[in-house]
Amino acid sequence: MQKPITPTLHGALDYSTMAATLAAPKLLGFPSRAAWAAYGLAAGYLAMSALTDYPPALKRAVPLKAHGVTDAVLGLAIPALPWVLGFEDDKRARNFFLALTGITMVVTALTDWNANEGQPA
Repeated sequence: MQKPITPTLHGALDYSTMAATLAAPKLLGFPSRAAWAAYGLAAGYLAMSALTDYPPALKRAVPLKAHGVTDAVLGLAIPALPWVLGFEDDKRARNFFLALTGITMVVTALTDWNANEGQPA
């Protein structure tokens, strides 16, 4: 099956996700723990995006497939955050993290992780 998300598009989606995750706590009025979790995820998205071996990176240091594995692991961990950090009763924060999980998993599943093999950095 041809996967429709190229590494370049994946990078653009990562930077967009980082911006949305960074803005969400203020825009949606998250409680403190949810806000810090969002800021931590935004920092992680930024670092991973800036260092992944794909065109929108600042420095291509992380192999694209390692980025994919990281995304898959995050997709499994993010939905637990509201309960682990104790903000499961805040609908806005909880639902944001659950939506972020869905987005992460769909983008991960639809990305062509082999598209840039053999291309110069």
